[in-house]
Formats: sequence, C-alpha cells, structure tokens
Amino acid sequence: MEFLGTSQTASYCGPKKTCGMSSQSSTTKTSAAHECYQPFHLPGCRYVNSWRPSLFYRLSDTQNCPEECPNTMRPSTVLPALRSALFCRYTPKDWDRSNQLQLLGAEASRLWAGRLGGDSMRLMQDKDQLTRQMQEGTSRNLCQRLSDIGYWKSELNYELERLVTEQHNMDTARKRVECAAEQINCPLQVALECLYHREKRIGIDLVHDNVEKNLIREVDLLKCCQERMRKLAQRIELQMRDNRNAQHTLEKDLEDKCSAQFIDQKCYNMRNTSECIGYFHGVEKVDGTVSVPETWAKFTNDNIRHSQTMRANSIRLREEAEHLSETLSDQMWKQFTDTNLAFNARISEVMDVKNKLQTQLAKTLQEIFQAEDTILLLERAIMAKECPLKVAQTRLECRSRRPNVELCRDSPQYKLVSEVFTLDDTLQTLKMRLRETQDTLQLLVMTKSRLEHELAIKANTLCIDKEKCMGMRKTFPCTPRLVGYT
Repeated sequence: MEFLGTSQTASYCGPKKTCGMSSQSSTTKTSAAHECYQPFHLPGCRYVNSWRPSLFYRLSDTQNCPEECPNTMRPSTVLPALRSALFCRYTPKDWDRSNQLQLLGAEASRLWAGRLGGDSMRLMQDKDQLTRQMQEGTSRNLCQRLSDIGYWKSELNYELERLVTEQHNMDTARKRVECAAEQINCPLQVALECLYHREKRIGIDLVHDNVEKNLIREVDLLKCCQERMRKLAQRIELQMRDNRNAQHTLEKDLEDKCSAQFIDQKCYNMRNTSECIGYFHGVEKVDGTVSVPETWAKFTNDNIRHSQTMRANSIRLREEAEHLSETLSDQMWKQFTDTNLAFNARISEVMDVKNKLQTQLAKTLQEIFQAEDTILLLERAIMAKECPLKVAQTRLECRSRRPNVELCRDSPQYKLVSEVFTLDDTLQTLKMRLRETQDTLQLLVMTKSRLEHELAIKANTLCIDKEKCMGMRKTFPCTPRLVGYT
C-alpha cells in the first residue's frame, strides 16, 4: 500500500538548510529514533544479521524559519495534517537487502527440508533393515526351539513306547500270577477231597500213614504257594500303579510339547501378510513364563529318568515273578509226585454241573452275538446323525457372520438351534445306549470267560474224579498252567 504525498528523498521535503533551530531539532529527533529502534529477525534465519533502514526519517517540522532567511523557504506540497503519515519509508537499498534476506531464508529452509528428507529416508531404511533382522532372528530362534521340542518329543515318544510295552508285560505277568493263584485252587481242592475221602475209611484202614502225611504237606504247600502268589500280584499291582503315574506324566509332558510345537510352528509360519495377526497392546509387559530353557529341559529329562527307573523296577519284579512261579511249580510237582493219591468223587454231579455250564455258555454266546449286532446298528445310527448335526452347526456358524442388523434371531435361527439341540440330544441318547450295550457286552464276555473258566475247572475236576480218584491221581496241572498260562 502506497502512502499519500511525496517520498522523503524529495528536495522539497528535505530539511531547511538555513534554519539552525530546525537542524538541531532534527538531530535530536534522529538520535531518539536510533535509541528506540529494535532490530527485526526473520523466523528460521538466526544466522543472518537483521536488517534496518539506513536512513531514519523524521517528522516534518511545521515551524517557520526566522525572518532572517525568507529566501530559503520552499512551499510545502503536503498538507500539515498528512505529514505525520509519511514517516515509514525505506530506501531501495533497504528493499534490496530485505529481498536478499528473504531469498537466503527460503534457501536455508529448502536446504533444511532437503537434509531432513534425506535423513528421514536413511532412518526409514535403517529401521526397515533392523526390523527385518529382528524378525529373521526371531524366526531362527523359533526354528531352533522347534528343533529342541522335536528332539524331546522323540525322546518322550521312545520312552513312552517302552513304558507302555513294559506296562503291558507287567499286566500280562500280573494276570499270569493271578491265574496261577487261581489254578492252584483245583489241585488244592483235589488234595482236600482226598483227605476228606480218606476220613471215611473204616476200621483198621483209618490209619495215619505216609500217604496221609504227604496229603497234608501237599495242602499246606498249595496254600503257601497261593498266598505268596497273591502277595506277588499285589506288588505287581502297586508297581503298575507307579508305572501308570510315570506314563501319565510322560503323556502330559508329550501333550504339552505337542501344544507348544503347534503354537511355535504357527508363530514360525506367520508373515507380515498373514491374516491372523493383530495388535495386542501391553502383551509384551506380561510375563507368564514359569521356566527357563535349563529347567524346561531338566523337567523332561527328570520325567524320562523316572520312567526308566520304573521300567527297571518292573523288569526286576517280572523276573522275580517268573522265578517264583517256576520254583513254586517245581515244588508242587514234586509234592504231587510224592503223594500221588487217588480218591473217588461224585462224577455224576460234576457232569451235571458241567452240562448246565455248557448250556448257559451257549446261551451267553447267543446273547453276545445279538449284543454285537445291536452295537453295530447303534454305531451306524450315530454315524448317520453326525452329518445332519454338522450341517446344522455349519449353518449356524455361517449365519453368525451376518453383518450388523442382519444378525437377526429369525425363524431359521430358532429352527437351527432347536435342530442342533435335538440332534445333540439324539446323539447323546444313542451314545448312552451304545455304552450300555457295550457294558452289557463286556458283562456277557466276562460271564462267558467265567463260564469257560468254570467249565475248565469242572473238566479238570471231572478228570481228577475219573482219573485220579479211580486211578489214584494219575495227572496234575501242567507247568505252564501253574506259572500262569491259560
């Protein structure tokens, strides 16, 4: 915006040359202007000296010169009222200097912006490289962790397989000992029957001879062997319980290893483009760990060592059971050979009981066949209900992804929920009935086993009655049966 009037450099606006008072006043005002002037600084240009006008203007003096110098006065072209508005004027030098400073400031700002942009690019590149390196390092650590988990999993699987095999062998040994203890019942009953039969002797034949002594020793030996076998079976049962505890520990550790391997494998396969990633603010501040790599490896190693200790104890106990069974079997055979007594028994009664057991066994076998058919039909019915249940649940899951207000509890929703509950209840009913049928089948199988066992005992008793009582005990349970083999 231009000011009205003439420039301060015009000759008619200059100071009066012959007026001393006017010159003195002008000098005083100029000094006062110098004292009150404050330099102006451009923002962002602290290194550039502030500029200021080289010429300070003063207000026009409205006083008249003395009468002594009337010839030097010049007429004023500006009204006295407007002379006070013309004091803010600059010279071309000031104008050039201001423009130069503006150019320098713009250049400095541009250079600063350029350097900042370059630094920003280098910073982004450095941070990108650091992020890639950290991510690659984490992936390598996860890979190493997966390798460690795989190693301990293989060790646990190997030890678990050996422990399961040993547990199966222990169960077989227990059954053999129990079976051997049960098998002693038959010879013991035979010996007792021989004693009872000899009590019926009449007259002088009722004598306490060497045969009577051998029969008493046989009964005592059979009872002692049976008691020792039952105690051994109890020890085996306790050892099997310890083995099951060790097996459970290994299985739990292996299950945890599998879960950790699955999670670490999932983390290892995660990429920046994966869909399952998201923000979890504050998760890095939560430390829920309960072990370090040393204690983690030591825990699994201790479990394996404990399992190995249990296996060693089981092997020693099985060897002891085998040795005891063989020793007792030899003793019983020797005593039976020394005794070798015979007696008469009720062959007809034994035959009658045996026939009834055989009839009952045949009926039990028929029921077993029917139960197996029922189980097969129930399993097919359960399998037939699984697909409709999957369809209903899949429909519910798909409809749960409807957006916003479309997530309506409409008639299809009620029908689907009702269908899922009904199908689930149907499956539970069928499965319960299947379990009941399976339990019944197991009961029938156990009954069949017991019947077969009773038939074997009756067959053995009948053989004793026919062969030993009438032929003075010509046979005795074989060694495999005495050591537990059926």
